[in-house]
Amino acid sequence: MTRWNLSISEETDRAVRTFLARNGGKKGDLSRFVDESVRQRVFDLTIRQVKDRNAELDQRQILDLINDEVSAAGAGRS
Repeated sequence: MTRWNLSISEETDRAVRTFLARNGGKKGDLSRFVDESVRQRVFDLTIRQVKDRNAELDQRQILDLINDEVSAAGAGRS
């Protein structure tokens, strides 16, 4: 486990803590909330980057690339 020291606005802190308290908040919920939020944000940004990188391709090209990679991965397991 890694510890972070973060500066958060008072408004955000109050909103998150109020939300957690209304939902039966327990010890460790704030850390879990931040961890899940950061993971979701990283995932969303990764998806956006992939979409931007592939914006020039049409759907058929993307599906062909996916099928090629899935086939190659499947062949590697045999």
